[in-house]
Amino acid sequence: MALRAVVFDLDYTLAVVSRDRSTLLAEASETVGVPTVSRETYGEAHQRAHAHETRGPIFADLLEEGDGEALAEAYRNAIAANLEPIGGAESLVRTLEERYAVGLLTNGPVVAQRDKLRTLGWEGLFDAAVITGELKRGKPHPEAFEAILGALEVSPEEAVYVGDSVETDIAGAAGIGMAVVQVLYPGGPDPDPRANAHVERETIVEDLPDLITQFD
Repeated sequence: MALRAVVFDLDYTLAVVSRDRSTLLAEASETVGVPTVSRETYGEAHQRAHAHETRGPIFADLLEEGDGEALAEAYRNAIAANLEPIGGAESLVRTLEERYAVGLLTNGPVVAQRDKLRTLGWEGLFDAAVITGELKRGKPHPEAFEAILGALEVSPEEAVYVGDSVETDIAGAAGIGMAVVQVLYPGGPDPDPRANAHVERETIVEDLPDLITQFD
């Protein structure tokens, strides 16, 4: 089938945080007066849990005392203050929209991820945007990919997914039958053989439009 849609991941693919997230989480913990929650501990808890509205319940489970929702808000504000789009991201999406439907599928709680889109000025940029906090399950579960494919009204064989995470993006999209382009960057995951193609994040704006024509 011909390619009809391109679906992007958000974090580490189209947008990055300019400061170390561990530092931001430590500062957020200090701001609300709770013991520092390490980024590693939080990351492991986040993988086990499926956050819906906010990260508050996850933080509440990690804190012996203190307000999980207050920490979630402080951390969300810290991320927003340091969130930056990759250069040319918006123009890349608009270029692709001349030929394809373009969607966004991002893991995370609704409040945090929608706040990122507002911060970036991207609320109306995509033809459809799905936050997995709105769903029962997140990536890599097929339900997450089915949600964005349904919103774009395409089949898996008509869409390519562009993301960086081996387990949530590459494995999940390939498992449902989508073509996959893995985004590479210094310090990121190694190239995964399940991806149909690979692209460097620093050149994605220039390289991706031509790269995905192989799936047409």
